Amino acid sequence: MKAVVITSEGGPEVLRIQEVGDPEIKEDEVLIRVSASALNLGDTYQRQGLYPPPPGSSTYLGLECSGVVEAIGKNVSRWRIGDQVCALLSGGGYAEKVAVPEGQVLPVPPGISVTDAASLPEVACTVWSTVFMMSRLSAGETFLVHGGSSGIGTFAIQIAKYHGARVFVTAGSQEKLAACKDLGADVCINYKTEDFVARVKEETEQKGVDVILDCVGASYLQRNLDCLNFDGRLFIIGFLSGVAAQVDLRGLLAKRLTVQAAGLRYRSPENKAAIMKEVEQNVWPAVAEGKVKPVVYKCFSLSEAVEAHRLIESSKHIGKILLLP
Repeated sequence: MKAVVITSEGGPEVLRIQEVGDPEIKEDEVLIRVSASALNLGDTYQRQGLYPPPPGSSTYLGLECSGVVEAIGKNVSRWRIGDQVCALLSGGGYAEKVAVPEGQVLPVPPGISVTDAASLPEVACTVWSTVFMMSRLSAGETFLVHGGSSGIGTFAIQIAKYHGARVFVTAGSQEKLAACKDLGADVCINYKTEDFVARVKEETEQKGVDVILDCVGASYLQRNLDCLNFDGRLFIIGFLSGVAAQVDLRGLLAKRLTVQAAGLRYRSPENKAAIMKEVEQNVWPAVAEGKVKPVVYKCFSLSEAVEAHRLIESSKHIGKILLLP
């Protein structure tokens, strides 16, 4: 099969498409012929040598895909050859075929093309596990997502609105904020020209929001805490601005705040399967109803992985970027 290979650690130019051996499936795995794979920032970190795949995982890039089941291991019960599916991967999506545990596979939702379905697994599992399973966002609460125009952000806006939350976003341009508003965001804040803490306080009668999903990290930590309501929950999923920060702990105590952080890639297959089950129960119906839609910015061929990486690193996109074998 063809796959995108990291020839050495470095910039996008180190990516090359090469002929490699087909993946071998284990007894509890399915082999998917890939229709599309979606880019994630983690792919760019792996390319630079900063985000290695878990032991035993594919060394190729790609944390999610969609496609058609081509073969099944002897212990696989749910899937049949020919099923159209999408999957959460530990690696291997930038290829024509990938092996994945059956619990990390979901059917392509009704009304969604098999190609667009590649944009859903990583964002759906990330947002559902952090915002809902762990931070318990509920109807009538307020929710702030930083990077509202990202793949995570565009999905989080829609699923939070679907479940009855009032949604705040930050983004860095009027075009991105307009896209967030079109997806249902209630309060759109340009972080380059506005103080998001002041705006959040103004829009919430000085109370603050109930839940924040943050990918920025260090430079936002104190400000995030400052704009949380009593019993507020901050969930950190990235460190774009760095990993070390100083915090005034008094606010945490006074407002009974919760700070959590988690990633997805290094979780156990059992943990990922539990998240996928919840996503199928709670997210897939919203997608089937057309209330949560894939937001795909651009598709590239597998041979254009260099250009695709340049685009995601430019942050000019809105939503997800796909690679098509």
